[in-house]
Amino acid sequence: MDFKGFADLFQPMTCIMSVETFPDGSYGNIRIVTGNEKYINATEYYEEMGAHDIFTNKFIPNSPYERYIPKDLNFEDFCYRCAIKGEQLHTYIHPDRFDCWLNLTMMPLVSDKENIGYCTYSQEITKDADPNLMTNIAPDIAGTVLNICIQLNDTNDFKKSMDEVIGGISDLCACDHCCILLTDHNTRKCTVLCERFGEGSQRIPMENYLDDDFFDIADSWKDTIAGSTCIIVKDPQEWEVLKQRNPAWYASLQSAKVQSIVLFPLRSGNEVLGYIWAIDFDAERTVKIKETLELTSFFISAHIANHQLFKRMEIMSSIDILTGVFNRNAMNNRIDSICTQKAGTPENVGIVFADLNGLKRMNDSEGHFAGDMLLKNAALVLQREFEGCEIYRAGGDEYMIIAADMPEEEFNAHVEQLRADTADPEGVCFAVGKCYEKASEIKKAMRMADERMYADKEAFYKEHPEIAR
Repeated sequence: MDFKGFADLFQPMTCIMSVETFPDGSYGNIRIVTGNEKYINATEYYEEMGAHDIFTNKFIPNSPYERYIPKDLNFEDFCYRCAIKGEQLHTYIHPDRFDCWLNLTMMPLVSDKENIGYCTYSQEITKDADPNLMTNIAPDIAGTVLNICIQLNDTNDFKKSMDEVIGGISDLCACDHCCILLTDHNTRKCTVLCERFGEGSQRIPMENYLDDDFFDIADSWKDTIAGSTCIIVKDPQEWEVLKQRNPAWYASLQSAKVQSIVLFPLRSGNEVLGYIWAIDFDAERTVKIKETLELTSFFISAHIANHQLFKRMEIMSSIDILTGVFNRNAMNNRIDSICTQKAGTPENVGIVFADLNGLKRMNDSEGHFAGDMLLKNAALVLQREFEGCEIYRAGGDEYMIIAADMPEEEFNAHVEQLRADTADPEGVCFAVGKCYEKASEIKKAMRMADERMYADKEAFYKEHPEIAR
């Protein structure tokens, strides 16, 4: 067959792929037989693909595909299913190795060779995601994706919605264990966002594996995926590739007696937020699992990124950046919630106002950096003495503590210990006022504690007139 002439009939960039098969059903070399002018140009002028470190060779007909792109098990599976099994295939993906979206179509061709199959491989490149192409999927997959998207937005409870999502993915995969694992590259820690076990599963919760060394394994997954959309391992040939790429992870999976695994990264921009994985899934559903998760991972990633952004904004709006304790905004919100008897309102509250003595002297004599250190150390003293209580920087050199439902005798003992520990004017030294009341009288308690703190401060400066206010 004139493969070159046939490829030239296609308007999109198109090549002809060949797949070698063996009697046991496994496959060997996958080659790019030839391509039309657009495909060959895209291969040789790789800048157009946004993949400056991949296509570096002149096109040579009938070359193994690995000459042009790194070995990709998902790509090989696509070629095998089309060229050998005769499936017509289409997908729209954004592999990590490319700075673009690929609209891919494969069509099987008749072969006159017993151990070689052929197929066309056409691709169109878009810089930005095309929503119309993203939704051009099979009805059953579209239904599953839509259901997961509804679950993502079905409740304001982020954890509850993610539990529902992982349940849906677990049902899709019919797997023994399904998990969403978040990765924090700043702390080099992994956390389990949600997980689901199959009926009768004997596996232990993922939390048990998250020791200090586990992040190193998770950090290796990006290279193991090797620029593709995911990694799927279900047969000996794929296990052998995984063994070569990541022997440490391979050994870990083997020790856990994992038979198959699908792993999808969750990305937001250039950042990997975490991974979805399913262990011992139904291999008959591989195609549906892959095509569904390629799309749903996009929406799940966006949902997680938005939640993390919201939490960061929430922290920024409620935490004092210098000292790490709650700020005045958080204090006012907490007082309002107690006054309006919202959920979680305590029955009794102990209120402490603690004003830092000598801050102006420190700023004037040793500079504002020293003053900032004094404020930080003051917050640490309060956190140590009132562990588990709510500590707020009310403003400037003033702190407020809310001891919710602490017995009054215990509360008074903590306050007296604070006085004793901060009596030295050369260190962290507080003027302290306290009051213990019913929570419904919190504003009265605050007023009384504030007045007593100012009285204590006046007494301090009368005793130490040499210290400027």
